Amino acid sequence: MSTFTTKDGTQIYYKDWGSGPVVSFSHGWPLNSDAWESQMFHLASNGFRCIAHDRRGHGRSSQPWNGNNMDTYADDLEELFTSLDVKNVTMIGHSTGGGEVARYIGRHGSRRVARVVLMGAVPPIMVKTAAYPGGLPMDVFDGFRKSYLADRSQFFLEIASGPFFGFNRPGAKVSQGMIQAWWAQGMMTGHKNAYDCIKAFSETDFTEDLKKIDVPTLIIHGDDDQIVPIAASALLSAKLVRGSVLKIYPGGSHALGDTDRAKLNADLLAFVTSTQTARS
Repeated sequence: MSTFTTKDGTQIYYKDWGSGPVVSFSHGWPLNSDAWESQMFHLASNGFRCIAHDRRGHGRSSQPWNGNNMDTYADDLEELFTSLDVKNVTMIGHSTGGGEVARYIGRHGSRRVARVVLMGAVPPIMVKTAAYPGGLPMDVFDGFRKSYLADRSQFFLEIASGPFFGFNRPGAKVSQGMIQAWWAQGMMTGHKNAYDCIKAFSETDFTEDLKKIDVPTLIIHGDDDQIVPIAASALLSAKLVRGSVLKIYPGGSHALGDTDRAKLNADLLAFVTSTQTARS
């Protein structure tokens, strides 16, 4: 296994596939880097070096009691980039991972970054606030925490069986394999890590981070995303990231990497291919 140890002693697992211009992948909650394998395989097969890590407390990384917040997630990613000495990275983040990418640039700038992709991403902020009245009420996330503590295994199963992939929609073609894979990844998370991360992905305000993104940015979102509704996320982020391009997938779920795999893979390849030499 490829791992590195952060300054606070947390061991982070990562995958490093292929060679060529670097593309990094940041996964959603409560998943791990396995969630990106289809996209990593596609891009690595087309001449790119694909790097994806299991966020602290997730997957094969260790499960520290502390540091389950966006600042630390971003710092862990910077330590990974530093340890591998990568530059001109196209950073791709899904859901919570999109917040991680935004916070990375907010804290560490874009000196290592060539391009950004935010897919089904949580920015600018999920919870309803005075500045963002279209967000979800805090009661929603309190409900997440209550259900998680009551029976996290069943809670994960219900998310995967319904809104995450859109399998609760009439006429949806349900994949038990996708449900089981999602559940298995969720159950690999540390109990406290996944619990703390609910606050991290829902209550962190990424407004200022988004304003600091100064590289070409592609924002991808499904207009039937039931986990991160598009109106309070991508449509707002597209206004905050200067010069960004918004690509909406009609009828798209939160799980575009699975439910719209071929389209997403093609869009990502087109984006990274056109920007390989964006920086020297």
